[in-house]
Amino acid sequence: MSRYIRNMNALSEIENDSLREKKVCVIGCGGLGGYIIEMLGRLGIGTIAAVDGDVFDESNLNRQILSEVSNIGKSKANQAFERMEKVNPDITIIPISENLTEKNYNSILKGCHVVTDALDSIADRLFLQKCCEELNLPFVHGAIAGWYGQVTTVLPGDKSLDKIYSTYKDVEIENPLGNPSFIPAIVASIEVSEVVKVLINRGELLRNKLLFINLLNNNYEIVEL
Repeated sequence: MSRYIRNMNALSEIENDSLREKKVCVIGCGGLGGYIIEMLGRLGIGTIAAVDGDVFDESNLNRQILSEVSNIGKSKANQAFERMEKVNPDITIIPISENLTEKNYNSILKGCHVVTDALDSIADRLFLQKCCEELNLPFVHGAIAGWYGQVTTVLPGDKSLDKIYSTYKDVEIENPLGNPSFIPAIVASIEVSEVVKVLINRGELLRNKLLFINLLNNNYEIVEL
């Protein structure tokens, strides 16, 4: 299909076709999640579950690609669905206007091949890791603050977020650095590349490694976990 011709030769035809059989669950449809959904949809991931119980507000307009003046107050998950219908009707978007909870995580995550973390709470991220561990699912973690971001890929058994957030397991910290428009885009791009590597089983994953991005000083560091 000519739509995906620019995926070649980064992906083989077989790899490209295989993406249409995959399902990725994006937890959070805001700053990171909006970009992740946009890129996954353009790549041709067959099914994307867009999960977010929140609605857009005016403060989202500086960085959340799915937000517009016209959709303030509307469901982020539903707006992801409407956006992808315009961008790539070849794929299936499942909008879920709920937050992930103990009651719904099994029904939401079941059947996914990879889960992406686009959350903004340490407690929620640790809960997502627990859910993915129980369901034997790989997930890609990303976080942003100011000029900085981080990405790691967590396979069942790794429990990498326990190492990253060991000091903050029972504490929720505020982000004093803000989130300008450029940081979610770059972190989401790396998260999507990790998702694709998991799906096609090729390339080196950021497994048991944390990529730390400092755009202010143009430093990119990989830390062993």
